[in-house]
Amino acid sequence: MSMKLYVGNLPHQMTEEELNILFSEAGHVASAKIINDRQTGQPRGFGFVEMETKLEGQKAISMINGRSVDGRPLAVNEAKPQQKGSFGGGGRGGYR
Repeated sequence: MSMKLYVGNLPHQMTEEELNILFSEAGHVASAKIINDRQTGQPRGFGFVEMETKLEGQKAISMINGRSVDGRPLAVNEAKPQQKGSFGGGGRGGYR
């Protein structure tokens, strides 16, 4: 059973490959994704890493949470499940 982790406070120049390498210290990385802003395409400073097992996920949290990367302490914890039907944003704009 895999474990999905939220990774916050990422340096904006960090790549998904670098994120993958960082988390591979704790075990097998199934995926690493940095979230970009839809309008600007710039990194938003957070991402998600999926570790292949829950044990590797917990090891990654204990090894990497609080670690300083380019002067920024990373925040790593278990990702909360995505809400069904939640696509962000709110109103329907100006339709009448």
